[in-house]
Amino acid sequence: MNNRSKSNLPIGFFCTSVIPPTWLIAVALVTLSVAAKPAARRVAAQDPIQATGEPIALFNGNDLSGWHQDVPALDDDPDGTKPFIVRDGNLVTLGNPLGHLITNESYSDYRIVTEYRFPGEPGNCGILVHASTPRALYDMFPQSLEVQMLHRNAGDFWCIAEDIRVPNMEQRRGSPEEWGITEGKARRIRNLTEDSERPVGQWNTMVIDCIADEVKVWVNGDLVNHGTDCTASSGQIAVQAEGAEVEFRKLELTPIR
Repeated sequence: MNNRSKSNLPIGFFCTSVIPPTWLIAVALVTLSVAAKPAARRVAAQDPIQATGEPIALFNGNDLSGWHQDVPALDDDPDGTKPFIVRDGNLVTLGNPLGHLITNESYSDYRIVTEYRFPGEPGNCGILVHASTPRALYDMFPQSLEVQMLHRNAGDFWCIAEDIRVPNMEQRRGSPEEWGITEGKARRIRNLTEDSERPVGQWNTMVIDCIADEVKVWVNGDLVNHGTDCTASSGQIAVQAEGAEVEFRKLELTPIR
């Protein structure tokens, strides 16, 4: 699948040195107005909506203030390696031990903008939205909807004790008999594109809009997923440690009113 969503849709205007009668100008203006409306609707449907609140830096570039780590391996070894650190001004998930970095605050109706990269061997990671009950799945994953960052799969949805719907559900999720939100069920909903990520080592930009029960995701300007009827509309935000080292140089939230 290669359904792309781009925002550059220029409109050309033509002029002439001959000035037509006033009535002809009026007719032309009405015609142009009517012709332009479908294109305007297409742009509005594809582009991220305007966020209107003040941006909140979820990561301040210095420490992990405003976050807490939930790492099962540290239950019995609280002095063990913590998988989330700050290095050279970046938030870094080392990948192991497995776990989550979770905001102390809960949010609703917002946009997340993050810039991330795999500095070495690419692998798995994710941003979890609408997170709530800790360790609701496999005694590790908090109840949430995951926006996948796994290399070559950025923008997939993974249902973690929450659910969401997308167009072409059977094509993108499999047989309905297998759908579910718990262990062993078909929880993955594939994204819409195959080549939106940049080469390993380069920075990617991911935008996530969560508005009421809708979630939209862009990767480097491409609309890669759009779900509706999400079973949650608010909650905490979490970053995964899931086997690969990932750097985040920006993690910002803007309220959408």
